[in-house]
Amino acid sequence: MAHRDFMEWLSGFRKSIANYGYYIDFSKVYRNVEDIKIELHILNSLIGSGNIENEFKLLLSKYPEIIKCIPILIAVRANEIYCQDENGGHSFNFNPKTASLSTEEDIELYTYFMRETGLFDLLSSHIINNLVDYVTGVETGLDSNGRKNRGGHLMEDLVEKFILQAGFERDVNYFKEMYIHQITDKWGIDLSAISNQGTTEKRFDFVVKTEAMLYVIETNFYSSGGSKLNETARSYKTLALEADTIKDITFVWFTDGYGWNSARNNLKETFDVMEHIYSISDLESNIIRKVFK
Repeated sequence: MAHRDFMEWLSGFRKSIANYGYYIDFSKVYRNVEDIKIELHILNSLIGSGNIENEFKLLLSKYPEIIKCIPILIAVRANEIYCQDENGGHSFNFNPKTASLSTEEDIELYTYFMRETGLFDLLSSHIINNLVDYVTGVETGLDSNGRKNRGGHLMEDLVEKFILQAGFERDVNYFKEMYIHQITDKWGIDLSAISNQGTTEKRFDFVVKTEAMLYVIETNFYSSGGSKLNETARSYKTLALEADTIKDITFVWFTDGYGWNSARNNLKETFDVMEHIYSISDLESNIIRKVFK
């Protein structure tokens, strides 16, 4: 392959690869709300109440299942919540199947929780009009925490799209998420040079098998910098050098993202010794068809 200029290559890195589904997973939000919709409608009767504590106690006695939707009202996704104050600490169980709600003391405890967290104020002051709408908003906010996980799969999905475009078929001549021992079992290739003599169990994002070669692939995208990038560049440099000692294996790394600008020196070290390191621009230039022979 022709000599490539590192700075020119780096200058083509992307700011983001976020798709429209990256920011929020509304189908998940709607599913979560649907699961507690009936209980939320029951609690709606407390909105604007002038005697909210007594009404809550009556509701809880009659419909104990309403406790399962209380955590999400304070943006917590858990069945158990611990709180303490000058009166001591208590672990509240919000699972209606296992929570104890048989005595007045039990119900008083949950009433205390509602009062002290401010939920009674929220409901009685008519700050909100409908708990289903309110929880939809809370779930939308909580789902934003899932962006990191969704982001981790965006580069994988992008690379897989180009692998398919190059004519490879999943589970026929390309495979997703394969461990070293699975590669050895399937093709009989000794990978001890990259598994620290069998003591580490590396998993590759993709493995592509052609008649002449087995390509083991890693993918990642970094929109922002951090110490992890330096570590990644160093470990992949080592991996590339180790893979070079194995006859039938080629290590390929697809990476991109503005984050690399802060770790360009470490990336350049890897770039200088690694033949098969590519960006999204390279993918768009049909690098898979050119390299995977």
